[in-house]
Amino acid sequence: MKAMPDGDYVLPLRWSDDAGFDELTAYLTWLSRHVRVIVVDGSPAPLFARHAGAWQDIACHVPPDPDLDFANGKVNCVVTGMRRATADLVVIADDDVRYDRDGLCSVLGLLGEAELVRPQNYFDPLPWHARWDTSRTLLNRSLGADYPGTFGIRRATFEAMGGYDGDTLFENLELIRTVRAYGGAERRAGDLYVRRLPPQAGRFWNQRVRQAYDEFAQPHRMVLFLTILPGLLYALARRRHRAVMTATVATVVLAETGRRRGGGTRVFPPSTALMAPAWVLERGVCSWLALAARLGGGVPYAGSRVKTAAHSMRTLRQRSRRDGAGHEG
Repeated sequence: MKAMPDGDYVLPLRWSDDAGFDELTAYLTWLSRHVRVIVVDGSPAPLFARHAGAWQDIACHVPPDPDLDFANGKVNCVVTGMRRATADLVVIADDDVRYDRDGLCSVLGLLGEAELVRPQNYFDPLPWHARWDTSRTLLNRSLGADYPGTFGIRRATFEAMGGYDGDTLFENLELIRTVRAYGGAERRAGDLYVRRLPPQAGRFWNQRVRQAYDEFAQPHRMVLFLTILPGLLYALARRRHRAVMTATVATVVLAETGRRRGGGTRVFPPSTALMAPAWVLERGVCSWLALAARLGGGVPYAGSRVKTAAHSMRTLRQRSRRDGAGHEG
């Protein structure tokens, strides 16, 4: 058995109820045997107090630092946690991510090769809406890499780049791009599978337009998705059913390619690839709703509106050069 590298684990948290309290407490108890755990908790006061009492012996449990006021509250929690970290090797993970020992050890170990490690999440258990959303994962894998709810990152790198911009909706992509813009190496570990609990169906539906809005950070993808609905309507009006069927089959084949990549058949059942056409159609519809939100000033998020999905690499590289010049001066 490999020795666990010295590491910290930052968990950003904001709950409106404690439905998953016992399960998360058991996970944090296990986790604390392997790494130092930092829970940054933006939950309402009664829940925060309950968490503090239960977790005081297994985690550093703190609220977000009051000087942080990003529109994306998760980033307030992440930055606060990174300020508390003492190890150079840090895992950042959403509250629904569930590592096992091998996965945790692997992510921390890979930080010896790169400044940012990007593992692959998979849902377990797998209700219908998680299968639906997994088809998005498979398409991302077939075209490059997926966007997980957890990363490994070197604390020295995070501090050197001054954190990342939390006034963005697609904060995972913002973190990836910021590390790369500041010269950090990214390790895409598409064969390192980390379990994730599926959301409730209601939360799944609430995320549809918000996730479509993320595509504004990748304009070529947004343009593609905006063409899907009018393209389909045009094809049906012209009775080009063969073209529709060909596109449907091609989408399944593309998702199946992602399912097979990196040994993904171990965690992604065949049904997840078959649902890819339905997900593509959903994204085509929601992209138009996201465009309407963009024209209206941004997508609603946590009581406000966020307009920027994520900054471009060009913008972040310019920022890194300015920061470098400032340090040199």
